[in-house]
Amino acid sequence: MDFDEYRKYDATGLARLVADRHVSAAELLAVARERAAEVNPRLNAIVRDVPAEPSGDLTGPFAGVPFLIKDLGQDYAGLPTSNGSRSLKALKVAAHSTVVQRWVDAGLVIFGKTNLPEFGAKAISESAVWGPARNPWDLERTPGGSSGGSAAAVAAGIVPCAGANDGGGSTRIPAACCGLVGLKPGRGLTPFGPETAEMMHGAAVQGVVSRTVRDTAAMLDVICGGEPAGPYSPAMPPESFASYVGRSPGKLRIGVRVPSAINPDPHPEAVAAVASAVRVLTDLGHHVEELPQAPFDDAVLAKDFLLTWFVNLAWKVADAKRLTGAPDVAFERDTLLMAALGRATSSVDYVDAVQRRHEHTRRLSTYFESYDLLLTPTLATPPPKVGQFDLPVSLQRATDVLLKTGTARFLKHTKIVDDMIRDNLGWVPYTQLANITGRPALSLPLHWTADGLPLGVQFVAPLEGEALLIKLAAQLEEALPWFDRVPVMN
Repeated sequence: MDFDEYRKYDATGLARLVADRHVSAAELLAVARERAAEVNPRLNAIVRDVPAEPSGDLTGPFAGVPFLIKDLGQDYAGLPTSNGSRSLKALKVAAHSTVVQRWVDAGLVIFGKTNLPEFGAKAISESAVWGPARNPWDLERTPGGSSGGSAAAVAAGIVPCAGANDGGGSTRIPAACCGLVGLKPGRGLTPFGPETAEMMHGAAVQGVVSRTVRDTAAMLDVICGGEPAGPYSPAMPPESFASYVGRSPGKLRIGVRVPSAINPDPHPEAVAAVASAVRVLTDLGHHVEELPQAPFDDAVLAKDFLLTWFVNLAWKVADAKRLTGAPDVAFERDTLLMAALGRATSSVDYVDAVQRRHEHTRRLSTYFESYDLLLTPTLATPPPKVGQFDLPVSLQRATDVLLKTGTARFLKHTKIVDDMIRDNLGWVPYTQLANITGRPALSLPLHWTADGLPLGVQFVAPLEGEALLIKLAAQLEEALPWFDRVPVMN
């Protein structure tokens, strides 16, 4: 099999070829590795090789399909999980994460780990330890983050789908940047064990980025469900998620919101992305209406999200230091700055922000009493240029002084948090809602810009709404196909 033939299939299709003995797992892995050797030097999507020599006795629904995992939250026994940080680059883990073990049990052939920002803390994948990942649709642009390496690898055709996770948009943002399907399951549906019960109070979940809805659904079947040491046993659907592909979602009532408090004037292409989605949804018979205001307080939600993120990052830095003895120089400037802000947050303020999650959830639940889904852009702008969010040199120097003198905590009394919201969330103001509230959400590649860049739209569903999202996504995939739209990398 050559690459042109390989790319004609999604993971489900490749697995069928292996099962029918039309191709072997070894042949598929050879094609994937050859494609990686060709394009990864330009993409920097894969940052660590995983030894893989597939045998002929692989079993499972994806037996023999090449696969990549993210270098955060997806441990592979005997290898380090860097979290995108120099501090953890060499620290080997003893056992597979539960989600990785489930992928192995499904027969997937894992041969690499993918790029990300340090500790997954940004919506771009530009860590100091690995260097920036690049978007195969335009190498000058980001593939998003934090699962940016996975998205770049899938969009470039190295693998048909790859491991991702999502604590604030980290699956949906890269999917939107790279023309892929990105599903964030509801809270607790996928595991983070065995070492961790749940991440960020359950805001972070495991998943994949893929090129087809059926792959996303079937992969959710593979990884969903509780584990013995998990915090709870999640409600499971009466049938497989894959079985919902092709079923009618019925006539849905969908509310649309494009402006946000963080970015009241999104890029015209983001507006156009939603407009094209609205047109096809209306043609399919769904009732779609514009909302006069957001069904939640998005300005407060953004501050609550960043406050809890800063505290979480402070803990991650402290934990890495405990594990490795790493000094401050082993961490990036931005990470140390955010961690300093986290340490400057009082315990009462932190619990306050966590408790307000219920307020955001109640507002969204009230909205779902009248609507089936919420539609927004996934991104407020096309994918930014690599390096666009680097701190100016003058601010880098000033920040270094504050960090060295231990006075960075006083920045909490300045407008720096507001600036961070504007600069870091301004282009991705829509995705944190689903994480804070624990609701499932999905980004679909329904729009390409005039410059040929993908720009996804997002659907947010109520609790246990994964099946509804899958049914609607498959309907939209048929109405507005995207599988054959692939980047050309010269």
